[in-house]
Amino acid sequence: MWRKWQQGLKLYSPLKPPARGTWESNFQLPTEPNGTDDDKPSRLSSPPKNLINMGRMHAPGKGISSSALPYAAPPFLAQGHPEDVVEHIHKLARKGLTPSQIGVTLRDSHGIPQVRFVTGNKILRILKSGGLAPQIPEDLWHLVKKAVAVRKHLETNRKDKDSKFRLILIESRIHRLARYYKTKQQIPQHSSTTRRLLPLS
Repeated sequence: MWRKWQQGLKLYSPLKPPARGTWESNFQLPTEPNGTDDDKPSRLSSPPKNLINMGRMHAPGKGISSSALPYAAPPFLAQGHPEDVVEHIHKLARKGLTPSQIGVTLRDSHGIPQVRFVTGNKILRILKSGGLAPQIPEDLWHLVKKAVAVRKHLETNRKDKDSKFRLILIESRIHRLARYYKTKQQIPQHSSTTRRLLPLS
C-alpha cells in the first residue's frame, strides 16, 4: 500500500513531464510574438479615440446622442442669396431674438435648415461681424436665468433640499462656463465687471 502511494506521487509529481498522449501534453500555451516588449500591446492602453464618449456633467448618461444633419448641401428651398439671409438675420437680431431663436425662425418659416450651408458662417459669427452679438453668451445667460428662478423659488420654499442641491449644480456650471469664456475673452476678465454681468459669479 505504501509503495503504491509513492508510485502515485511519482506519477502525478509536478516535476515530472506529462506522459505522451495526455491532455497536458496536447495543450500548448500561446507563444509570445518575436520582438521586444515595446511591440506587445498593453492591456492598460486607452481605447481608440472614436470609441470614447464624454459623459454628462451632472447626469448618469454617457451623452452619446447628437443631432443628425439631413443635408450636406443646401436643399432647393434654401438656395437663396447669402446676402439676403444675412440681412434677415440682422433684422431678427434687432428685434431682440437670440441666435437660437433666429435659427428656429429660419428653419421653420424660411426652409433653411443650416445657415452655415447657405452663408458659409454660423449665426453667431454673422452677428459678431455686424456688431449685434449678445453681450453675454446665450448658454451662460440661460444658466444664470435658471439659477435666479431657483433662488426665487427657495425664498418661499426654504426646506426644498432638492432645489438647493440643483442650485449648487447650476452655479457650478455657471462658474465653469464663465471661466472658459474668460479664457476666450468673450466676457470681461475684471471681477467687478463680470459680477455686474453675471449676478452669481
